[in-house]
Amino acid sequence: MSNKIPEWALEVTQALLKTILEKDPFTFHHCCRVGRTARRLGKSMGLSDFQQDVLEFSGLFHDIGKVGVPDDILFKPGRLSKEEMDVIKLHPEKSVAILKPLMSQPFFRFLIPGIRFHHERIDGSGYPLGLKGHEIPLTARVVAIVDAVDAMMNTRPYRQGLTMDVVKQELIDFSNKQFDANLVEIYLQSLPKWAPVDDETKDETIVPLVLKAA
Repeated sequence: MSNKIPEWALEVTQALLKTILEKDPFTFHHCCRVGRTARRLGKSMGLSDFQQDVLEFSGLFHDIGKVGVPDDILFKPGRLSKEEMDVIKLHPEKSVAILKPLMSQPFFRFLIPGIRFHHERIDGSGYPLGLKGHEIPLTARVVAIVDAVDAMMNTRPYRQGLTMDVVKQELIDFSNKQFDANLVEIYLQSLPKWAPVDDETKDETIVPLVLKAA
């Protein structure tokens, strides 16, 4: 049994992400950015090429379940009610359900922890299971950081994007609460060393191909 990426993965990934692009271009590009940055952080952590592939794909797929969120909730310009937030919180499991037909391939099974648990928090206050600390899989702890950074920095109808200086302080303030403090430290130390994205596409496995097909 091989853990390698199956040859048909690109075609399937492009099809799934096209569905997201058609429904919500912001989420599509957010997923691409998270996939790219998750891989970069994994590389800075010294993870293997295979682990970096897992992070890139996990980031790319982490929010695809939002395709199943009703438009009136997903695109609501104001604050969500508790009931609406409960619907949003189902998106990690929806993402996993979308990938379920691919689970016969070992590679896709490696993606599930980072997708299902990227909203868990180190202090146990996250969802869906309220996992704490190292109960949260490493891939999910990585995706959680880069997902939050991208969300904070990009302007949405209901809030203005934050500056990188503010985002950095948020990561520090919420270390050991929301985020893995060790991974935050690696992220902050690595960030100034990362070249512009266009210069690093040669290191990526799938995101540039998804963007090219969009």
